[in-house]
Amino acid sequence: MTQNQPGSGPTALRILLGSQLRKLREAKNVTREEAGHLIRGSESKISRMELGRVGFKERDVADLLTLYGVEDPQARAAVLDLVATANEPGWWHRFNDVLPTWFQAYVGLEEAAARIRTYEVQFVPGLLQTKEYTRAVVTAGAAGIGAEEIARRVDLRLERQRILDKPDGPIFWAVIDEAALRRPIGGAEVMKAQIEHLIELMRQPSITIQIMPFSFGGHSAEGGAFSILRFPDNDLPDVVYVEQLASALYLDKREDVDRYTEVMERLCAVSTTPDETIELLRTISDEF
Repeated sequence: MTQNQPGSGPTALRILLGSQLRKLREAKNVTREEAGHLIRGSESKISRMELGRVGFKERDVADLLTLYGVEDPQARAAVLDLVATANEPGWWHRFNDVLPTWFQAYVGLEEAAARIRTYEVQFVPGLLQTKEYTRAVVTAGAAGIGAEEIARRVDLRLERQRILDKPDGPIFWAVIDEAALRRPIGGAEVMKAQIEHLIELMRQPSITIQIMPFSFGGHSAEGGAFSILRFPDNDLPDVVYVEQLASALYLDKREDVDRYTEVMERLCAVSTTPDETIELLRTISDEF
């Protein structure tokens, strides 16, 4: 597994490493409490490690491998090499000054995903935004923040968009509520350019855009926006991301993922087809 493959970003590697450690522990019938005691930690620390939510110390992993009976030098070296790679900072590390801690995990997962499905209510999805639209969104929600920080936040979003241009980038499937496309963020000129950008993006085979039209009325996703990320490695579970005002939820339990997946399937079934999407986008663009 190399660093430029989907699923090989540091966030995904931490999850993969944690999954491997959990399987080794369970195979030896070692409790989390026993494992935590060995590395001078707690049961909760082992839980966070196995979920890939914290970094790994090489000494801790080496001690756990010994406890789990992994003595073969090559097997140990392979896991410890993974520790070093998983602890490397992602490209987004240089944006830490403007990147909320609760959002850092999402950027890492987004970078590693093989498929991203998202439903948006209020805005055009971040990966599909033009620079001018992004600046308008960031400025509107950045009261009291200086021009330099606004520019940094815009640059971060544009940097995230690079994954859609990579040969091994993710399949991106967006369902956008019609309200988000009619809300004149940044003014008519910015919105018209944004909508034309969406039409252009639909030429890419890896991007699908549907619109949840006003005409449909109530639907199954009235609770708000969410994203579902899938990874190429079978050891990595799907993750549902639900953003809140100043925090976010990361859901990976099977029942949660299944529930959101069902909602997404219903949304896709009743939203516009790709041809209808282009037709509606052109109509909205003409109105602006």
